[in-house]
Amino acid sequence: MALRREVGVEGSRDAGDVWDRYVRPARWPEWSPQIRSVDYARERLAPGTSGVVHGPAGLRVPFQILDVDDAGPVRAWSWTVQAAGVRLHLRHTVRSTGGGTRTELIVEGFAPVVLAYLPVARLALRRLVR
Repeated sequence: MALRREVGVEGSRDAGDVWDRYVRPARWPEWSPQIRSVDYARERLAPGTSGVVHGPAGLRVPFQILDVDDAGPVRAWSWTVQAAGVRLHLRHTVRSTGGGTRTELIVEGFAPVVLAYLPVARLALRRLVR
């Protein structure tokens, strides 16, 4: 049973800094409370590359970067993650607003996992843009 949901938040942080915090996986633990560390061979995200997110209680979540688009007024990137046999597809966007940044996330996958992840994602995105 697949489900697609979207969450968006706005904050005062500059869009360039928000984008930098997104495209540098080493920075993900700064704003995402569920991420303890990230194994990723590059400094910045690149399509076709992969890595592992380390979460609480030893959780390891392999991921693959699908695309990264930092041209234009709306920057975007997408990836797939897989853990415990469940795969999610996530697409992130960042755009400048008059007073800061708006970021949005579209997440698609197994409905119970998507619904459980949304509150965690909303918290992380709020931390990303503030």
